Amino acid sequence: MNTLKLALRGLSRNRRRSLVTLLAIAFGFAAIALFAGYTHNVYSGLARQSIHGELLGHLTLSRLGMDREGKLHPERYLFTPDDIRRIEAILKQEDHIRLVAPRLALSGLISNGRASTIFIAEGMEPEAMKKLQENSGLSAQQKASGFYTKFFKRLDPAQPESIEVSAGLAEMLHLPVGSQAALLANTLTGQANALDVTVGGTFITGNAGTNDKFAFVQLALARSLLDAEGRADRLTVLLDDVNETETMRVRLQEKLKSFDLKIATWQELSSFYTQVHGMFDMIFGFIFSIVLTVVLMSVTNSMGMTVIERTREIGTLRAIGLKRIGIIELFAFEALLLSLFGCLSGFLLTLCVRSGINIAHISYVPPNSDGPVLLLVDLDWGHIAFTGLLMTGVSMLAALLPARRAARQPIIDALGHV
Repeated sequence: MNTLKLALRGLSRNRRRSLVTLLAIAFGFAAIALFAGYTHNVYSGLARQSIHGELLGHLTLSRLGMDREGKLHPERYLFTPDDIRRIEAILKQEDHIRLVAPRLALSGLISNGRASTIFIAEGMEPEAMKKLQENSGLSAQQKASGFYTKFFKRLDPAQPESIEVSAGLAEMLHLPVGSQAALLANTLTGQANALDVTVGGTFITGNAGTNDKFAFVQLALARSLLDAEGRADRLTVLLDDVNETETMRVRLQEKLKSFDLKIATWQELSSFYTQVHGMFDMIFGFIFSIVLTVVLMSVTNSMGMTVIERTREIGTLRAIGLKRIGIIELFAFEALLLSLFGCLSGFLLTLCVRSGINIAHISYVPPNSDGPVLLLVDLDWGHIAFTGLLMTGVSMLAALLPARRAARQPIIDALGHV
């Protein structure tokens, strides 16, 4: 109790210096917490976009060698109807698997009757597409804003010839919703095949490189175009928990080893997510180092000046029996209180600024994107706790050097200090 009273009294001796140091800690804490919250939101958004927006699911099962030789000899690497049934029967035994969706990729030419351009399409069942997107992880605020509805894809099971085309492709060929188009592709045997389709809707891919050439078609239509009845080039697996992804991959590798499969996670298939994650981690580390250095210098300067001004007081405390370790503990406790008050103030500042940013609905266009995204800040509790603990520890360490120097000074010299 005496130590607490002495520490509070010591901080109040020079209120201006203590306030400046407290504000340095508070603003540093808030800067780190806000950037950590922003990157957390970016990571979550990229994960949602990969898993639910790009319809990658959590795991993708394909024949070993499909990614290398599948383009040249696709018929050798497709799943047969019997393969699909057997694999689905094994996967349905797992509790965490919510969906197993056969898919078939194709490419070719799309025409509006007057002009043509290339397209890249994915064939899948309408119900599977709906389930992949319904658990998007969007907050109630994001759903209510309607900002992300333009990324959703909807295939109508009542209209087998209906397709979803990317907004850039629809604009390029002047294909409004309800218009007719023709798809031309090569079958598995290399013969040309064409089908008439109806544009059932448009969507934004979120990537400027694919927004003018991507489409989604029903699985039956893709099989008809490629003359691949009952076949699929991969199976998309959706889990009930993203944290089970790696564990489930290991389990399925063991259970399906007789099928000679490659099982890829959504992180492996989304190189953009991996690159952005690495970039932001590096930026966060750089900012964190700068802020930590500023806090360290501020606390060191504040405690150093405090020790010089209170040299005679330290001598008096030593003269009445306070040990050297007691002097060190006193100044360390002052630094602890200063950092705790600073972190608490920084946390309150973080809450205020975060609320203002999220309410403002600020949007921006990220690199390689074809549209704006909302600027939102989450509360990353892990980084907040880590930042608070590290700043507190650094502040106490910063107080040790001047405190040890003061504690080692002879009592007579300290009492005679002017």
